[in-house]
Amino acid sequence: MQLQSRPKPRAVNPDIDLETHIQPKTISDKVAYGFVRFLRFFADRLFAKRYGHRAVVLETVAAVPGMVGGLWQHLHALRKMRDDEGWIRTLLDEAENERMHLMTFIEIAQPNWFERLLIAIVQLIFYNAYFFLYLFAPRTAHRVVGYFEEEAVISYTQYLAEIDAGTHENVPAPQIAIDYWQLPSDATLRDVVIAVRADEAEHRDVNHFMVGQIDQRRAA
Repeated sequence: MQLQSRPKPRAVNPDIDLETHIQPKTISDKVAYGFVRFLRFFADRLFAKRYGHRAVVLETVAAVPGMVGGLWQHLHALRKMRDDEGWIRTLLDEAENERMHLMTFIEIAQPNWFERLLIAIVQLIFYNAYFFLYLFAPRTAHRVVGYFEEEAVISYTQYLAEIDAGTHENVPAPQIAIDYWQLPSDATLRDVVIAVRADEAEHRDVNHFMVGQIDQRRAA
């Protein structure tokens, strides 16, 4: 038996809207937005314009919610003995996609020992925090991810601007990225950032959509 070692290739969506922002209206929204803005403040102070290293740490965080949400939706569907309406696969695909972002930026940024330690600590703290948040407040949990991805789109847009300005070297894309996003053999870091940014925008829309679905279920 041979296990699948790589996820299926993913196409880049060049037409996705990069400007979407959901204004926080409910208390749940405001808590989620405030939490994400706090994380943004922390990341800005810690990494400044070291976008490759920022991506390594933050993609570790971003890979957690999809796995946690997929687990809880799986258990919920079993407990309720009902169809999951596509939530499980969508969330697990999101987790896998974010993991591929991480694997890609590890090749580009080559994190040092401190950043690897930080990754382990952040993952430990965030996994447990998000696990209990999803258990008690799944709506807020999905809104957190929606806002987190909004900030990710902004960060990757800034990263792209730095590459275009020559501040960051536009190095060749790692082979793992070329294979995953089906990029040309001569693809560069710029192409990778565009692909990752499109993925983050898609995750943003999916998680905000899931908040709307939860609201509809509660209103029914």
